[in-house]
Amino acid sequence: MLEKAELLLPAGSLVKLKTAILYGADAVYAGTPDMCLRAQSKFSMEELKEGIDYVHSKGKKIYLTLNLFMHNRDVEKLPTFVETLRELKPDGVLIADPGVFQYVKENAPELNLFVSTQANICSWQSVKFWQSQGAKLCVLGREVTFDEVKEIREKCPDILLETFMHGAMCMSYSGRCLISNYLADRSANQGKCAHCCRWHYKLHLRLKDGSIKELIIDENNKDSFEFLLEEEFRPGEYFEVVEDEHGGYFLNSKDMCLMPRLPDLLSAGIDSLKVEGRNKTEYYAGTVARAYRKAIDDWYTSPDNWDYNNYINELNTLQNRGYCLGFHDGKLTNISQNYEYTRTLGDWLFAGSIIEWQGDEAVFEIRNYINSGEEIEFLSPEGLQNIKLTLDEFEDATTGEITSKVSAGQGKSIRIKPSSWSLPIDEIKKLLPQYVIARKFAPLKDDNRKMLDNKTAEFQTLCNN
Repeated sequence: MLEKAELLLPAGSLVKLKTAILYGADAVYAGTPDMCLRAQSKFSMEELKEGIDYVHSKGKKIYLTLNLFMHNRDVEKLPTFVETLRELKPDGVLIADPGVFQYVKENAPELNLFVSTQANICSWQSVKFWQSQGAKLCVLGREVTFDEVKEIREKCPDILLETFMHGAMCMSYSGRCLISNYLADRSANQGKCAHCCRWHYKLHLRLKDGSIKELIIDENNKDSFEFLLEEEFRPGEYFEVVEDEHGGYFLNSKDMCLMPRLPDLLSAGIDSLKVEGRNKTEYYAGTVARAYRKAIDDWYTSPDNWDYNNYINELNTLQNRGYCLGFHDGKLTNISQNYEYTRTLGDWLFAGSIIEWQGDEAVFEIRNYINSGEEIEFLSPEGLQNIKLTLDEFEDATTGEITSKVSAGQGKSIRIKPSSWSLPIDEIKKLLPQYVIARKFAPLKDDNRKMLDNKTAEFQTLCNN
């Protein structure tokens, strides 16, 4: 066991990797398209080498993924993959397929072998099996409850354990989903999930004559009835099926957020706390890392005075589908599903990031529109403090053109002068180094506001039970 739980962040690109490290990650995990379950990985091999060197220069760790489930056509590529891993020298390799595990064990014995969540480890017996095979760490399945986590830790004291604590939830079993294969001919177990659980679906009726009719829900009848599902072995337990003019989202899970249960995981002695989201932005990586870094450090300093409410508002600035506690407290309930919408909602937008300092001038890459007089909030990696800035005009970092508003574009950046800040420039440069992220307030309105408020209230109730 580690003396202190590791904060593990996703790194879907080199910039995200550096952002996560800047904001307090102890380790990151990454992959290349051919070697992992993330076909959208933005890493080239050269960038991956640079990322590994960067992480190690900061005294942190990086884990690479070889967690695809192999078909016969993939086996011939395995020697090349493993030689690449030996050259890169990561701190650990995440593997799910037993055949791949055995091959790497025999042909690259110097590599630390970690067992991926895709292996569906949900018991201490499975942990002991993988430990006997040479695994140094096991990632527990999302389906494991906290009571089970404690028992696994007690019965398996001599192996590193990792568990997810934040990010998107799969409606299937730790990602072993066949819906994408069936509907889109894209295998989730080969890194090509189409996320069919996030699609909207419409209800139809099959009449006795065999004809199929669409069930039209409009302004005239939408308040007249509800659709409820009752499962055979749970009589009297009804699950609402919600459909609007766009369709229904009865497969759509909320996002996991275990911030309110963080003391459970820390006191149980979990070695690594994992955040999902390699395809999210660097704003997501930095915001999540900063909030959990502060929360973890504060708990170790003073567990009796720890309160999740001191950190949850920071996570609420992220676009999300509503939060849930996953399986932590026990079986999932309908509160863990988001039947109303699949898109992510939030009151804050990623404004951009400082990509470099040129002398005393910050080069700020734009990631959302900003108007003259609009406040930008820079997130300092130190604690949870923010630096606010309002610009009346914007100078293009390349052309020098002055405008009253600016929008995101291909590498679109502006130049921020030293006189723009409210603090001395030396202090600003210390508080806001390269890769610092910024956000802008963009309050939701009408139905979106109501939907997000409802999800926030549901989560608060769930956490207090």
